[in-house]
Amino acid sequence: MSVKGKASVAVLLAAAFIAGILFTTAGANLFGWGDSVGTESRASGPGGTTAISTTDSEGFQRAVSLEDAFMEVAESVNPAVVQIRSETIQEQRSPFQGTPFEDFFGRPPGGQGGQGGNVRQGLGSGVVVRSDGHIITNNHVVEGADDLNVRLFDGEVYDAEVVGTDPYSDLAVIKIDAEDLRVVSFGDSEQIRPGQWVMAFGSPLDQRLSNSVTAGIISAKGRLQPSGQQDYGVQNFIQTDAAINPGNSGGPLVNLDGRLAGINTAIASRTGQFQGVGFAIPSNTVQRVTNQLIETGRVERARLGVEYRPASQSLIRSEGLPRGTAQIGGVMEGTAAEEANLQPGDLITAIDGEELDDALQISNIIGAKQPGDVVELTINREGETMTVEVELGGIDDPSMAESNNESESENDSALSSTAEDIREELGLALTDVSARELERLGINVDGAVLIEQVDVRNPAVRDSGLQPRQLIVQAAGEPTPSVEAFAEVYDQIEPGQSFRVRVMGPQGTLYVTALQKPAS
Repeated sequence: MSVKGKASVAVLLAAAFIAGILFTTAGANLFGWGDSVGTESRASGPGGTTAISTTDSEGFQRAVSLEDAFMEVAESVNPAVVQIRSETIQEQRSPFQGTPFEDFFGRPPGGQGGQGGNVRQGLGSGVVVRSDGHIITNNHVVEGADDLNVRLFDGEVYDAEVVGTDPYSDLAVIKIDAEDLRVVSFGDSEQIRPGQWVMAFGSPLDQRLSNSVTAGIISAKGRLQPSGQQDYGVQNFIQTDAAINPGNSGGPLVNLDGRLAGINTAIASRTGQFQGVGFAIPSNTVQRVTNQLIETGRVERARLGVEYRPASQSLIRSEGLPRGTAQIGGVMEGTAAEEANLQPGDLITAIDGEELDDALQISNIIGAKQPGDVVELTINREGETMTVEVELGGIDDPSMAESNNESESENDSALSSTAEDIREELGLALTDVSARELERLGINVDGAVLIEQVDVRNPAVRDSGLQPRQLIVQAAGEPTPSVEAFAEVYDQIEPGQSFRVRVMGPQGTLYVTALQKPAS
């Protein structure tokens, strides 16, 4: 090939490369790959919103480079991003308070009557959601603060007051006395896809680093994390590799249309600093919580009223259940679950017709609803599938009283030969529990056998979730008041067949799992 020909090929390749970049960006906007369609924040005002138009003056799709997109988003969003500084006074007691030496050694500086104080300063970020000065941030940024002030992008500093907080979602709304502020536009976090470009804003590590901007992609969505023992205490996070560090908490994560994808809230790290794994609260949750906090100062959440855990893999496998199936361990008194006659041992396989991929989805779905909403639960009870409509209650419903603490069985009788066979075939060491012992433990069952040991090397029990100190109260639908009774039921099971076992944990919660009798 001639030199002129090679040059022509090089030019064509370069042009194709540039065109590819432009097409990727334009195509992302055109087909929704780079944006999340959402609603504008209310009361936007003359300060405008952060949304960036993807069309030109004639209505045609604009083709912009990735670099230009980053710069446009930074220019549009930064005026809506704020730095939040908090001060918390921590009291300090004199070691001589209340002794004859108190006056002799004096009092801590700044204190009265032996009281002193250290001022702890905190740093966080936030984003304006209403043009009249309402700002969203993380609850942990403002929690316990005695003094709050906000620094805007233009350097103006304002005192701030807390409008409302929501520890369950780790969100809070604060307000400053300002008008006509730039407000963030909300995107639809349901439309977010892994691989989508996003940008994180905030004040990482130091006050002097305000309005720092980093870029990355959505690494994953639907990262569910329990935040407490209640059935509504689960958080749903977006994962990103855009750099997030201490001080970024409460700042916005936005897409390339300048719309809010989430609020930066946490990192996963072994060093305390960013290691490529950051988390943000999805924008749909942020918008729902923000509106309620501004309007009422609190967040209304629905509650089902159950204690639950993931069903064991052996039960899921043997009965062909969805992988996210959850098992009810307890039903709380006076709650929606009790009213709907849900029972310990019930398996929840779907909500409103959607099968569960993760048991924690129950809390996430229910927590996003309002008291009075009706949901349809698909229940598997003793192998039979049914649907149950539940009118949800609120989080102020009374919870179930705690069960008595675990206690060792007083029955130390030797294993019978029948129990020895069960140990060999199922990997379970069982022993009888006296009615007196059950009564002393406050366990209201007709009888049970205690699991003393579990041999996890045995495939029959490996995925069952059974653990020492649990009580087996039923096998294959029959009560098991003794090891002998369990053995009689076990003898009726065909080799190679699976059967259900109902188990009570040390705290009194009931669960169901499955065991498989070894084939002959």
